[in-house]
Amino acid sequence: MSLYPKTSALMQRGTAFIGSEYAILCGAMSWVSERNLVAAISNAGGFGVIACGAMPPELLDAEIAGTKALAQKPFGVNLITMHPQLFDLIEVCARHEVSHVVLAGGIPPKGSVEAIKALGAKVICFAPTLALGKKLLRSGADALVIEGNEAGGHIGPVATSVLAQEILPELAADNLVFVAGGIGRGEAIASYLEMGACGVQLGTRFACATESIAHPHFKKAFFRANARDAVASVQVDPRLPVIPVRALKNKGTEEFTAKQIEVGKLLDQGSVDMAEAQLRIEHFWAGALRRAVIDGDVENGSLMAGQSVGMVTKEEPVAVIMEELMAQCEAALVARKAA
Repeated sequence: MSLYPKTSALMQRGTAFIGSEYAILCGAMSWVSERNLVAAISNAGGFGVIACGAMPPELLDAEIAGTKALAQKPFGVNLITMHPQLFDLIEVCARHEVSHVVLAGGIPPKGSVEAIKALGAKVICFAPTLALGKKLLRSGADALVIEGNEAGGHIGPVATSVLAQEILPELAADNLVFVAGGIGRGEAIASYLEMGACGVQLGTRFACATESIAHPHFKKAFFRANARDAVASVQVDPRLPVIPVRALKNKGTEEFTAKQIEVGKLLDQGSVDMAEAQLRIEHFWAGALRRAVIDGDVENGSLMAGQSVGMVTKEEPVAVIMEELMAQCEAALVARKAA
């Protein structure tokens, strides 16, 4: 019997889909969502997702193998759609019989969804608008994540609450839709479940878990921060469609502005095409993230964080965070029914 009967009932479609106890996905955070955190989240009842990011196929192969050695429960892999070796990465997932692949970073290239499904895995896609959500579902996506502007890392322009109001009434009854962006407590989870979501995705809330390999300096920066410290990057060159990134403001934020100017000049000179320009931006973030997460350089590295960072105040085991979220959600649902 579930400790959280009302929450479990509302999450039933989501848990059946991902094969976990709770329909709580962990957002894929480059350098943070690696084998230790991913396995801990899956083992605690959620669904961990490896952040492939800019990894080459051989590195992803090792990371999946390492995660399988630690995880007793299912987990997924997040692939960036603009990765030049996307189809090779899909093959790596196939060899390891990964059950779910999350495609992020833009519209999936032709044949990618079909390639994943042909290998027996489920496909989860990000939908920043209702129209694109419908198109992705028609194209074969098995589930959607709608992620609002409050999230950390790469973000869209619309708030989570607005996306939920636009998309859930239209799609949630007949499709699997997870809500993400700015979620830090179980009461928010309860609200989205009641609106029809089959589950949620959280990243920032898990970034500083005990099992996270993030540097102590990185974690301390989160503990000191509040919501208004997590700011979105500014697009400098209108020709370069850079997806905004939300992170804690520091010198690294200024370096990104300089990087955009540098890449813009290369576009002017014809030294790179648009695809290469976007990839260079992605590699910039991967390097900046590593400096912060692994090396602890919180001044020059990228401190990607959602606006829920103010709710991250201490280091706790993943299992404790997960149970707290579920208990808060259940209490909110019980209180609403009793009111």
